[in-house]
Amino acid sequence: MDDAKGKVYSLEDTRMDSGVESLQNSLKDDPYNKTVRHPTSEQCETRDKVSINTEERLDSAYGSSSLTVESLSEIIGDCEITTSENDDCVEKTEFTELEENLSTISEDGDTVLHLAIIHEDKEFAHQLIQMFPIDVLDIQNNLYQTPLHLATYLSLASVVRGLVEGGASLELQDQEGNTPLHVACEQGRAECAVEMTRDISPCKLSPVLETQNWRGLTCLHLATVNRQHRLMKILMKKGADLNIQEGTSGKTALHLAVELHDMLSVTQLLSNGANVDACMFNGCTPLHLAVGRRDTPIADLLCQSGADKMLRNMEGETPLDLAHGNDDIIALFPFDDIQIQGRSVVRVPF
Repeated sequence: MDDAKGKVYSLEDTRMDSGVESLQNSLKDDPYNKTVRHPTSEQCETRDKVSINTEERLDSAYGSSSLTVESLSEIIGDCEITTSENDDCVEKTEFTELEENLSTISEDGDTVLHLAIIHEDKEFAHQLIQMFPIDVLDIQNNLYQTPLHLATYLSLASVVRGLVEGGASLELQDQEGNTPLHVACEQGRAECAVEMTRDISPCKLSPVLETQNWRGLTCLHLATVNRQHRLMKILMKKGADLNIQEGTSGKTALHLAVELHDMLSVTQLLSNGANVDACMFNGCTPLHLAVGRRDTPIADLLCQSGADKMLRNMEGETPLDLAHGNDDIIALFPFDDIQIQGRSVVRVPF
């Protein structure tokens, strides 16, 4: 089994500094390598359908010799449906062998449904969804992926819809702590996200929107980091908390958008009510980050949105302190203020 480095955005920021270090640098190294497996020799001609944006294996049993796609069509071959002689009810007979086959789990934890989805056999997947009880729909493989995780990776929106309608859970997390909705936000699967959230009540969806993966990121954080503007709009429409902090350094989605110099995301978040003065664990506001990154357009937008220019972080720095040497940003700040013990006193005309 070969390991391949996966694409993961690491946002760990535990240093108590001014918070102006570039997020781009933190994305270079990925401490979270996914376990990967490659097809067996007899499957080498089958295209790897689950690798998204990388060359890694995202499923756990594509190369399983105990259960393969070649045997899928044979699994239900012996199922016969007959009419009872005693009444008009239609009942399944000779179901024991079928039940045994359908309940087979590969050495890597995949069910027949996992494999049908991996090979994008949508028709067969829908048949299995109709046949399986809810608890089988939620079986997780050795990588803790449910069929819904895999259907989302592969952008199989109709299968996602079938699974959700069949009662599949949106809350189960894979080995990286990602729910299927996290996967949609990371991989840009907007249609899958729509299917997952379409008919879900707010009380059931809220826990999913607030769930953090093992890197402390919610769905909105992932959508923001990956510049998935449509997904951000979907999440905000569904009531995602715009000011929830990620778990490593306390950044909100607005902090992340500022770090990425993503004006569209910043505008989108502010127009939907994001707190312009939200503080990280080290006290830095989005304006601290914008000034520290010398991003004049975003700093100007934050100021126009009412950002407090005199808030201090844990190092006692205001955004104005960080603007030293940058005339364009300094021009955004007033010069007629007098500070007494760190508080601004605006000159009042007579």
